[in-house]
Amino acid sequence: MIEIYLSIKSEHTYKNTLNREYGTITQVTSRQLKTAIVVDDNPDVLSLFVELLELKHFQVVGTGRNGKDAVAQYAKLKPDITFLDVVMPNTDGLYALDLIREMNPNAIVIMITTDLSQDTAKRLEDLRATAVVYKPFDINDLVKVVREIESDTSTSKIKFFN
Repeated sequence: MIEIYLSIKSEHTYKNTLNREYGTITQVTSRQLKTAIVVDDNPDVLSLFVELLELKHFQVVGTGRNGKDAVAQYAKLKPDITFLDVVMPNTDGLYALDLIREMNPNAIVIMITTDLSQDTAKRLEDLRATAVVYKPFDINDLVKVVREIESDTSTSKIKFFN
């Protein structure tokens, strides 16, 4: 489980010698991502991805190897977040994203890919992927992406992260 804190500072904000703000926090609210599913056709990548997410306090409740698996896992488990590879044999991530959007138009689906083509980017935009992260990526950067998505009140625009 990952906890994301949004803090609102008091009207008295100070800066230290490094020009960083500090002050009294007057209110703290938290929002938590509790569950995730991960879908990737490469078993080594899938295993490593799950392990890294669990180290970062995500509760991975399901995995899959293709788009059909992703749809079945999403329908069964209703995760808070879905990490989905784009390029997979048989049924790909685009297939899965389309069907997940039919089930839940507001689902948080982060697409993971090596495909940098304009066609794929356009299709991901059309299907309203929450974010696109390009491989290879650092797990800490991926966690930052999730935090940014959770703190963003506007979900209308797709986010691409390198």
